Amino acid sequence: MGSNNELGEYLRARRAMVTPRDVGLLDGGDRRVLGLRRDEVALLAGVSTDYYIRLEQGRERNPSEQVLRAIAAALWLDGAATGHLFRLGLPVFAAASAAPTVAPELVRLMDGMRDVPAFVVGAAQDVLAANAMASELYCGFARYDNLLRMIFLDPFAREFYVDWDKAARTAVGNLRASSSQFPEDERIERIVGELSVRSPAFTGLWARYEVRPRTQEDKRFRHSRVGEVRLHFEALAVTSAPGQHLSVYSAEPGSASANALFLLRRLAEQDSASTVQDTTTEEQDVRS
Repeated sequence: MGSNNELGEYLRARRAMVTPRDVGLLDGGDRRVLGLRRDEVALLAGVSTDYYIRLEQGRERNPSEQVLRAIAAALWLDGAATGHLFRLGLPVFAAASAAPTVAPELVRLMDGMRDVPAFVVGAAQDVLAANAMASELYCGFARYDNLLRMIFLDPFAREFYVDWDKAARTAVGNLRASSSQFPEDERIERIVGELSVRSPAFTGLWARYEVRPRTQEDKRFRHSRVGEVRLHFEALAVTSAPGQHLSVYSAEPGSASANALFLLRRLAEQDSASTVQDTTTEEQDVRS
C-alpha cells in the first residue's frame, strides 16, 4: 500500500505465479523470470507487448474494462482477484469507508450466542467486540486485539494454530481483500506497515498479492484447557457497517470438538462469575 503503481506491482506478482504450462504454452527451460514473461501475458490477453509493458510500468493509466478482463483471464485470476484488479485499474470503482465501531444491537446479538465463539472484526482485522466464548478460545494470546498481529507477532500463535502456515496465508489474503475494498483506510496501512517491519513471514506473503476474502473454512486449534478442537468458521458481512464481519465458530454435533465447546462455555461462565465476584468485593471494600 502507498505505492504510486500498485496496478503494476499486482500484475508482476500475479504473473510470477502462473507457469507457461498452466496456460498451455511451451516452456523452453531457459527462463530468467518466474512464471510468465510480459510478452506471454500480452499474447494471451490479446494486447500488444508494448501496451502491456506500459501498463506494468505505470505509464498507461487508463486500461479499458475489456483489457482488464482479458488480462484477468490470462493470469487465471479468480473472482476476488479480478475484483481487486478492477479496483486498481478503473477509477470508477470508488473507495468505501470502513465502519470503526460496533452497533450495540450487534453486540447484544453476539453476547446472546452463548454456545459458540463469536466476534466482530473490522477491515484491518481488529477484534472490535467478542463474546465470552471467543475470549476464552483465544485466552492464550498476550493480546486479543488484531488477528494479524496475533498470528505474526505472538509466539503463542504457532502453538495455537495446528496449521500455522495455512492460518497465516488465509489471514494475509483476507487483509489483501480488505485493502482492495478500502484502499485509503489508515488503520489497514498502519497494520501493514507494522507487520512489514516486524515480520519477515508477513512481508513474504504480502508480496504475493493473493486476494482471498475469508468467508468460511474448517480450522484446528490447540487450546491449553480443552485440547485440540476442529471448528467450522463462518464470516457474515455486517451490511449496516462496511468492512465489519461477524465471525462465528461451530462444531459438528456429537463430536469431540462439540464436547470441547461445551467445556469452553463452562470455563467462560466460571471466569465471568469470578470477575463479577472480584468486582463486587472491590466495591464493598471501597464503601467500607
